[in-house]
Amino acid sequence: MESLTILTIHFYTDFKNRKSEEHPLVTIKDIAKIAGVSHTTVSRALNGNPIIKKTTRDRINQIAADLNYIPNYNAKSLVMKKSYTIGLFFSSIDQGTSASFLVDVIKGINAVVDENYNLSVNGIDSIKNLDSILPQRFDGIIVMSQSDQDNSFIYHVKQAGIPLVVLNRQLGDVSIANVLADDRSGVRFAIDFALEQGHRKIAIIEGKTGFKSSLERKEGFLESMSRAKVNIRSEYLVRGDYSIESGFKQMNRLLDLDHPPTLVFCSNDDMAIGAMKACYAKNIQIPNDISIIGFDDIMFAQYTTPTLTTIRRPIAKISQVGAEKLIELMGTSNIPVSQILLDTKLILRESVKTVSVK
Repeated sequence: MESLTILTIHFYTDFKNRKSEEHPLVTIKDIAKIAGVSHTTVSRALNGNPIIKKTTRDRINQIAADLNYIPNYNAKSLVMKKSYTIGLFFSSIDQGTSASFLVDVIKGINAVVDENYNLSVNGIDSIKNLDSILPQRFDGIIVMSQSDQDNSFIYHVKQAGIPLVVLNRQLGDVSIANVLADDRSGVRFAIDFALEQGHRKIAIIEGKTGFKSSLERKEGFLESMSRAKVNIRSEYLVRGDYSIESGFKQMNRLLDLDHPPTLVFCSNDDMAIGAMKACYAKNIQIPNDISIIGFDDIMFAQYTTPTLTTIRRPIAKISQVGAEKLIELMGTSNIPVSQILLDTKLILRESVKTVSVK
């Protein structure tokens, strides 16, 4: 028995030395040979199967780590009948999805999804054939939905039997897991605050046409203004597309009016940053000459000059909760689905000034 132990140690040491010199591809059979067990036992141990004793699992995992074993996911997928891929689908990546929004979404999902899974990021508008969306390709799908036009994709995924969670847009179908923020009430609260500060000449730079979030935020704006019985000027309703460039362009349009607004609500922070740049270009001081409120509370909002008052929409949290729900659905189809509505919050900074009511 002692000579066998010494032989195993020598083999193990020799294998590690050869690996560092020649970089061979380590396989389950190599680990099995070193551990003195079957390759089936190694496979089960690496997958955390409880029928393998913990001491054996720990020893096999240590050998695998020492040899820098990299799982062959193609082979593993065939055995486990899983793709080890989660699909993240936006309505569009090229249109209306800012870089900061994309980063926050991925950050939230990556807080939940472990390294065993690949995250495939796509735009629904770029899919040429829905038949390519199959259970063999995706173990689960997260849809960051911004438009009702996503419904055909969403119901294709549902019909295909792929575990599914829809984020960002409220669905009428209670059979689909749905996580979103209460955008409308967040905007109402922000405009109520602006009215309390004495502003009556309030404009809105709307989001991208056709996006549910654009409509919800505009509705919150209109509801607050209407409830306060404040006249809504048609020239104060201008349309952006969630890009910095559109914020710059539409703010210039508002500033060129004979009677420009005293406060502009921008339907996202990217447009608010563009609006700020337009003010600087015309030597208009924020908030002394005009106040600005954004939406999202992206990381850069606290570093603008002045810092941006905005509505915090917990997009990373929405994405994290959605990913947690998806993992549950991937584990079993028997869990109840639900709609989860997360609160928004007005973050007060320096870009809003109190004015006298006229």
